[in-house]
Amino acid sequence: MIATLQQQVNTMLLQQQVNTMLLQQQVNTMLLQQQVNTMLLQQQGSRVEVARPQVFNGKMEEVSAFINAARIYIRMKMTDEAATTQVAWVLLYVQGGIAEAWKDNLMDELAKRELEVETVEQLFSKIRNDFGETSEEERKIEQLQTIEQGGRTCNEYVQEFKKVARGSSYEG
Repeated sequence: MIATLQQQVNTMLLQQQVNTMLLQQQVNTMLLQQQVNTMLLQQQGSRVEVARPQVFNGKMEEVSAFINAARIYIRMKMTDEAATTQVAWVLLYVQGGIAEAWKDNLMDELAKRELEVETVEQLFSKIRNDFGETSEEERKIEQLQTIEQGGRTCNEYVQEFKKVARGSSYEG
């Protein structure tokens, strides 16, 4: 009788292990399918043609168009690239006129670590501040348009939004 009970327990344990293995296999199959789907979506997204920005030579009236075109291209084609790569890519389109000298100075400051540009949005702000005529209100509106929650809590994000919204004429 004890041997029969032991055999039944062993059979139940074996069946439980088999069920666990089958369940794990199903989970692994689902995860693999999700990875394949993600890769397919990324490949499809990379086939979308996106215009590159026009070369920026420092003209004040071209600042917004340049930044918007670069921002769109980066969002469509370079989201997986490191921030330093995105910054360097944007700087490739800063050429000629006063912008060339500005870029040379910026590169020197970055090399000497006198200035840090950690994100492409910081570079865009620097370009806008150095070449564009923007008021404090316009800068705040631009910040509102590009603010992201990232890894912050909802409360932290809301507080940052409120801080940026002050002085921007935002009503909401």
